[in-house]
Amino acid sequence: MQRPNATNNEIIFDGGSMITETDLNGCITYANRKFIDITGYSRDELIGRPHSIIRHPKMPRVTFQEMWETLQRCGNWEGHVVNLAKNGAYYWVHVYITPRYDNNNRIVGYIAARKIPGPITLRKVKKKYETLLQNEANSVPPAVAYDEVESS
Repeated sequence: MQRPNATNNEIIFDGGSMITETDLNGCITYANRKFIDITGYSRDELIGRPHSIIRHPKMPRVTFQEMWETLQRCGNWEGHVVNLAKNGAYYWVHVYITPRYDNNNRIVGYIAARKIPGPITLRKVKKKYETLLQNEANSVPPAVAYDEVESS
C-alpha cells in the first residue's frame, strides 16, 4: 500500500477514544472504530501493517526514536503526534502508550490511547517539532528509523 501525499487539510479530532494495539514491532493488531473513522483506513487495511502507515512527514524522527527507547525500557510514553490519514489530511493527537503484558508478565505489545491535544501545549509542540525537523534536515540521515521498519 502506497503512502498518501500529505495535504494541508486538517481533520479535527473531536474527542472520543482512538485506541490501537500493536505487537512488539509496532504492527497494528487492533484498531477501534474511532481510529478507523479518523484515519480513513478500513480494519483490513490496518491490521498487520506497521503503525508508521499513519506517520506524517512533518513528524520528527527523533520523537519516535525516543518513544521506542522509552517503551523498550518497559516505560510508558506520552506525547503529541501529527498523523496522516489515508486521504492525505493530517490530525493532531495527544497519545499515551503503555506496554501490554501476558500472564507471565512479559511485554507482548503496546496499547495507545489518544485524546484531543490542548491548544496551548500544541502550539509549543508545533514550534518544537519545527526546530527538530530543521535540525534533522541539516544533519546526516540516521540509520533506519524505528518507525519505518515494515514487516513483509
